[in-house]
Amino acid sequence: MTYREAIEELETILRALETDAVDVDDLTTRVERSAELIRLCRHKLRHAEASLDRVFDTLDDEDEADELAEDDDDQEAEETADEDENDEHDDLRGGPGRSW
Repeated sequence: MTYREAIEELETILRALETDAVDVDDLTTRVERSAELIRLCRHKLRHAEASLDRVFDTLDDEDEADELAEDDDDQEAEETADEDENDEHDDLRGGPGRSW
């Protein structure tokens, strides 16, 4: 039974209780059925909530991984830029910045 079907049946029971003169035996049966339907609806809602939480957790994990990858890329770009800024004579004897 779907959530919608359970809700619709609950609404039908409620309308019947509001409009019909219900005897005690029928009232007991309808209340018991309502309790079953409410438990079913709660279960389906909890399941849906847990599923949504897993989806959002996965999205958060992917966002964090993307941010870490971007940070690594930024750091590598900075290191490359620093290496490019070195003087062309840095590797010569006499030290950095000394031209011969």
